[in-house]
Amino acid sequence: MNRTLVSGSLAYDRIMDFPGKFRDHFLPDKLHSISVGFSVSTPVEQFGGTAGNIAYTLSLLEEHPEIISSVGSGFAPFREHLLKHGIDTESVQTIEDIPTASAYTITDEDDNQISAFSGEACEKPYTKLIDTKRYAHAIVSPGCIEDMVAIPRLCRENEIPFFYDPGQRIPALSKEQLELGVMGAEAVFANDYEINLIEKKTGLDEKGLLTRTKALVITYGVEGSRIVTNEGEKQVAATRVEHPIDPTGAGDAYRAGFLKGALTSLPLEVCGFLGSVAAAYAVEKYGTQKHSFTLPEFRARFGDAYGTKCPI
Repeated sequence: MNRTLVSGSLAYDRIMDFPGKFRDHFLPDKLHSISVGFSVSTPVEQFGGTAGNIAYTLSLLEEHPEIISSVGSGFAPFREHLLKHGIDTESVQTIEDIPTASAYTITDEDDNQISAFSGEACEKPYTKLIDTKRYAHAIVSPGCIEDMVAIPRLCRENEIPFFYDPGQRIPALSKEQLELGVMGAEAVFANDYEINLIEKKTGLDEKGLLTRTKALVITYGVEGSRIVTNEGEKQVAATRVEHPIDPTGAGDAYRAGFLKGALTSLPLEVCGFLGSVAAAYAVEKYGTQKHSFTLPEFRARFGDAYGTKCPI
């Protein structure tokens, strides 16, 4: 069975809403000295983490993800949730004397987010033996810095096609670490803010990055995504969402949908369509692993959105 290695974080998400706009509470000439507080809704605890989110949507798409990540105490309910959705947890590393990671996210009326992450368990390097023969593809998402360097190297050495998604960890990665992660990737995922951070830290523009990776997949929220290769670029429209509820985790769902297409060797533009449909399901629910669909439902929505038969 061909499996997908999903490296990244597993965390409990504590999500809160702010009934206002962040920008109304920051003074442009005082950004060097910020002291603000927000009155938010009661936190809602959900299952999350980058690896958890990507694996969850891959499982809905009837793929077989295996998570490479470290967790701490209190993981039992999360493990039960993953197993319920057919996600193998044998590969998860447990460190009992520290708590499982937690993420705290506040979302304002414009879907802007401020997040904090308490992730001692996620910072522990993965030390279990990885059987590379099990995996047809891999995605390296934000998690332990050492893992974000080691796993791309492992993939290169064993000729496992991999995708690199540095995301929230870009500030913590050194220039050299970031360049090593990008090197040889099938594609690098980033949103429009993150791609600017990558360019600034590496000193490489899009053309320069494409000497190291085959593609850049850049997401722009409701404006869709852009897929850039040395042959040119494709603009991918976002799938229509009538009632968006929570943008948290939409990017991870997009990555899972994109991966589904890549696993079946579909054109990159079509992979982007699949990612957009998956992301649309995610934003319609509160939480990053609350959305649900069957493959027939997914195919129908794909057809409605893009006017062509879904290829999966």
